[in-house]
Amino acid sequence: MIAGRALIVGLVCAITHNVIMIALDRVGLHYALSLVVSFVIVVVLGFRLHSGWTFTGAPRTPASFGRYALVASANYPASLAGMFVFVDLVGLSVPIASPVVTVLLFALNFLGNRWALRGRQSTRQTWPLGPS
Repeated sequence: MIAGRALIVGLVCAITHNVIMIALDRVGLHYALSLVVSFVIVVVLGFRLHSGWTFTGAPRTPASFGRYALVASANYPASLAGMFVFVDLVGLSVPIASPVVTVLLFALNFLGNRWALRGRQSTRQTWPLGPS
């Protein structure tokens, strides 16, 4: 169930990101700056959706937002590198390259968001391979 909700929220965030990237490309903004605008908007949107629906009951605290933003911040250099490769080296247009990079980053985001929003686990951990 979590994976399905994460997929839906991920799609909402991906579509929002790509709309921002393509729209800002059309008005002449370089993709590096468009990524900054998209990052700010999508991080806030994604945090609200994931913490309120995907990972129901996840805390909406400054600490959880900080962890979420930290995970999401890995997207900027990864997106920038991907855009550089696909736009500047391969020669794809931004409307093509942006969705390609988005798909490549989707799995990484799901795993990171799950970690960031999981909440505090019990301080007592059991080690399955050792004595209890």
